[in-house]
Amino acid sequence: MLPLRTFALIALFIFSGVLAAFVFGFDLKDTVQPLEYDDEQEGLEDQVVIKFSHVTSEHTPKGLAARKFAELVEARTNRTISVEIYANGSLYNDQDEQQALKENRVQMIAPATSKLTSQFPKFQILDLPYAFSSYKEVRKAYEGSIGRTLLAELHTSEMKGMGFWYNGFKQMTSTTKALLHPADFEQMHFRRMPSPVIERQFQALDASTSLLPFNKTYQNLNVEFIQGQENTTSNIYTKKMYETQDHLTVSNHGYLGYIVLTNETFWKNLSHEQQKIIESSLADTTDWIRRHSIETNDAHLRELKRTESISIHYLDKEQQEIWRHALEPVYIETEKFTGRELMQELNQIKDQ
Repeated sequence: MLPLRTFALIALFIFSGVLAAFVFGFDLKDTVQPLEYDDEQEGLEDQVVIKFSHVTSEHTPKGLAARKFAELVEARTNRTISVEIYANGSLYNDQDEQQALKENRVQMIAPATSKLTSQFPKFQILDLPYAFSSYKEVRKAYEGSIGRTLLAELHTSEMKGMGFWYNGFKQMTSTTKALLHPADFEQMHFRRMPSPVIERQFQALDASTSLLPFNKTYQNLNVEFIQGQENTTSNIYTKKMYETQDHLTVSNHGYLGYIVLTNETFWKNLSHEQQKIIESSLADTTDWIRRHSIETNDAHLRELKRTESISIHYLDKEQQEIWRHALEPVYIETEKFTGRELMQELNQIKDQ
């Protein structure tokens, strides 16, 4: 036990040190003073983040539309809603993104309409060969009764259909020969999307197919597992498919467009004001990409011509009619899934 004198000296020493610190620099106000205000942190806890996943290049119509949409939403909400774009399948490929959306791991995707045909058979009508002969007809389908009918099909899917985005007409490419006549497809192997209509299309042309993700197409062309594929000139150019293909036929035999989807629960948890801003931004983006998608595909076709690494062929009117005739059986089979009423609506668009 310390002597009482020693204990007293130690206590006096400690007290003197505390007193000195208090006098020369220690301010009790420092312990209760609030942190300095940082305006960069304001509202972050209330910020809504939309992860938008897609599989195409940023320079394609879909990539450009996603960026335009993000800019509009962030500007109109003063960034209280942030849209993060994940392009080129960097987050999910086209076989996984729908499940990711349903589980709210992403909040928005814009798959090709073909990707919904297996789950929602009425969507097959948009894949019919030569369903549309002009961009005007595509718009009437997307923004008219056909589009409304298809969007309504999604009401029990955990996904909310927000609208349709435009890309362009599809062309055929081949490694081995120019595809000018239906007989040129015989015994060839093509990549296709998961659409029963597209599968029946190639069957009508006596060609075989493999179901492959979009971002695996170049690789499978390069190793010659497949000999050809169909796509817009924008996708063909930005994915450099011309490096693996010798021939491109400007056939305009089908239209490739997208449906914008969001997670249903995520959407319902947004305020009415937030929903209105997203809807208006999407509508403005749709109008913008409808016009710019045509320009983008035309520009990429010109670039393909400049590469001189792929021969470009155009079907004349007689060849187009031969293709149409060869593909007519696809319509008969497809009506079993889409219903006669939807098919009649498509015919009315053609007759106008």
